[in-house]
Amino acid sequence: QMRLVESGGGLVQAGGSLRLSCAASTLTARPYTLGWFRQAPGKEREFVAAINWSGSSIVYADAVKGRFTISRDNAKNPLQLTMNNLKPDDTAVYYCAADIHRPWVAAVTMDEYDYWGQGTQVTVSS
Repeated sequence: QMRLVESGGGLVQAGGSLRLSCAASTLTARPYTLGWFRQAPGKEREFVAAINWSGSSIVYADAVKGRFTISRDNAKNPLQLTMNNLKPDDTAVYYCAADIHRPWVAAVTMDEYDYWGQGTQVTVSS
């Protein structure tokens, strides 16, 4: 079992920045990949970024490449997503997810992830 809790969402003007965090708690110490997904109103949930256990593999969606940075510190726990130059199209609920089966891979599809957080709202005004 694993519990993921996101934080850091909010309202920001276009061009601004936000930093999301995801705290993971688990009863059994094990490696896992972490990813961020987002879902805008009326749209399907989509991949944003992912990082494997060691941090050696990182993948970004084209829409956020160059603006978002994913990072993790396995000693301190939280996964972070630093979002710069935000655009109104980035408005969505952002979800943290964990893949416990292939921690060496930065997975990009939803069905590869086993656990999900409850989401945090990001709203970017124009």
